[in-house]
Amino acid sequence: MANFLEKSINFGFGLYSLSKEKIENMVDELVKKGEVAREDAQGVVKDLVKKGEEQKDEIKKIFKDALKETFDYMNIAKKEDLITKEEIRKLIHEELKNILDKEKSQGRQM
Repeated sequence: MANFLEKSINFGFGLYSLSKEKIENMVDELVKKGEVAREDAQGVVKDLVKKGEEQKDEIKKIFKDALKETFDYMNIAKKEDLITKEEIRKLIHEELKNILDKEKSQGRQM
């Protein structure tokens, strides 16, 4: 589920941030039109890519915080909150051992 959510988030970020290749193409067009100097083009590309990544990280954080808040509100257990089969087996084994030890000690007292 987490992988699906991450893919969905990343797909959504495509609406907010362009790929580096598209940014480079866009800046090249601006250079051709004379709106950006050739020597400034690489800096513009770097700035736009950086801003896109910052937006992506911020939106990702907002989305994760909203999901966490929703899951906490719904009282949904997280993976680390759940007990594993191995832990259950260990608890049962310990409890059975305690019961058998208790029965043995009571049998000796009679």
